[in-house]
Amino acid sequence: MREFIETMRNHGLLTDVHEPCSTDMQAARMAGTTDRMLFFHNLDGARAVMNVTANRQALSLALGIDEREIVRTLSGATYQGTVVEDGRMTMKKPDLAKIPVIHHFPNDAGKYITAGIVFANYGGVGNAAIHRMLVLDDHRVAARLVEGRHTHVMLGKALADGQHLPIAVTIGTHPAVTFASCTRVPVGMELPYAAELLGGEIAVKRCRNGVLVPDAEIVLEGYIGADRTDEGPFVDITGTYDPVRREPVIEFTGMHLKRDFIYHGILPGGNEHKVLMGAPFEPKIYLAVAGVTQVRNVVLTRGGCGYLHAVIQIKKSTQGDAKNAIMAAFAAHTSLKHVVVVDEDINPEDPQDVEYAIATRVSGDRDVMVISGVRGSSLDPCQLEDGTNVKVGVDATMVLGREDDFRRATW
Repeated sequence: MREFIETMRNHGLLTDVHEPCSTDMQAARMAGTTDRMLFFHNLDGARAVMNVTANRQALSLALGIDEREIVRTLSGATYQGTVVEDGRMTMKKPDLAKIPVIHHFPNDAGKYITAGIVFANYGGVGNAAIHRMLVLDDHRVAARLVEGRHTHVMLGKALADGQHLPIAVTIGTHPAVTFASCTRVPVGMELPYAAELLGGEIAVKRCRNGVLVPDAEIVLEGYIGADRTDEGPFVDITGTYDPVRREPVIEFTGMHLKRDFIYHGILPGGNEHKVLMGAPFEPKIYLAVAGVTQVRNVVLTRGGCGYLHAVIQIKKSTQGDAKNAIMAAFAAHTSLKHVVVVDEDINPEDPQDVEYAIATRVSGDRDVMVISGVRGSSLDPCQLEDGTNVKVGVDATMVLGREDDFRRATW
């Protein structure tokens, strides 16, 4: 993390905040006004960063991949990086009060850890994922574990065996590791994927409970048991409040802080949240669309919360390619709500260019697909009580054989 902070500073993408700043919504408000990386030197007496990868330029630097090649390159991932065990973690008594955990919005249930990567291990299988964590006291948090996701499944297996699920939480990890933990990879491949993103190798240390963790500013060791408590309300990716749920309690038994540690907080519904939610799905959609037509790029848009809207750039070979691309995208990322397919001359990252394609290349009766009664995202406020929603696909490509009627004049 410290090396990446210097990389961002050297590229002129970091703002140092030297004046004292409060964890009580002040830092969150500042992060919400920019996508520049903010380095707080006095956040309630501690150091912290926000907006670590809040735009594609920052993500490009974090992954070491040209910004224009991120999706295509990641679509060829092999998950074959090398994980090297390098010693054991030393732990002290946990005290979450020493960490500048942020209260983000007025109606939040309390202070939330938002960039903590939960590493879990059970039955010889590992997992890493970000779960928001509501601070309950000096050594316990309530964690939102989405039903059916790997951490939730692992906890179910442990409890069925009469066991606790051993976990460790890292905060202030290299952003490539954070990105890997946000990606749906083959089971247990988060650390090998992180190693691949970092150039082929990653060093890890073993916690007292057996869980392996990479280098981080903060490491919290503990377990998840059968206890549950209220979690929420809390702002999620759409900028709206998630409801109160009964969620598992994580009890920490140890804590490791680097000297003069740097805390990492992700603004809920902010640009970094959107990048980490959406960018890991773009390669998956890219591969699915590549199976039906020539795909050039995939963008999950900022206006679509980085999760619900995709713009897909293709090169058509037949008139039906765009609609096939729409169906492939919906199958690859079931939370997608609206998909727009454009030609090679349209920049999928430019909302104005995409709107131009819709304005000049779409006939509603012919080019719009409406699919009702399908599964959508649980984060979408429009979702019906039965969990279904409506998906819309828009073919905003030129009609084959009539390209001269649509082509824009250039110099």
